[in-house]
Amino acid sequence: MVQQGLSSLFKFQIILKKSAYFLLFLTLASCQYFGREVPSKDALLQEKLKEINWKEVDEYPSVAECEKIDDKTARQQCFFDFLTSTIQQKLSVDTLSILYPELDTIEVKVTVFPDATIKFEPQFPQDSVAYDRIKIDSILNARLSDFPKINPALKRGIPVKTQFILPVILKVE
Repeated sequence: MVQQGLSSLFKFQIILKKSAYFLLFLTLASCQYFGREVPSKDALLQEKLKEINWKEVDEYPSVAECEKIDDKTARQQCFFDFLTSTIQQKLSVDTLSILYPELDTIEVKVTVFPDATIKFEPQFPQDSVAYDRIKIDSILNARLSDFPKINPALKRGIPVKTQFILPVILKVE
């Protein structure tokens, strides 16, 4: 019986030694985590900013009719189709085709601002002197002043400014 008690005590001492070695190992191994420097807030911010592709938006501008479309590409196409057809419709009843009968297509630079305001600018070739830019610009802005509401593009959930150039056909035959 005494021998059995000594044997149990001996086993207990071995387990105690192994536990002590294990705890010592854990303590030494965990020290490596304390030796590392914690990156600063500015460094983390700069790293995240480098990861963001600033040339593309997460969601393109949209109108109410296109909001129900889930596919990003289809929603974008819906928006551009709506924009083009609405501009064509508003300009079709205008004097542009009378003043400039040779003008069948006009490129319009559309800017959608974060506050959902819209700006339309006609685009002409650099060497073009055949058109009165001021007159065309004023006609364009007058006809498009009551344009339907457009929701701005989103980048990481934040409204951002977007610009694109749309070819608008004035003479639909």
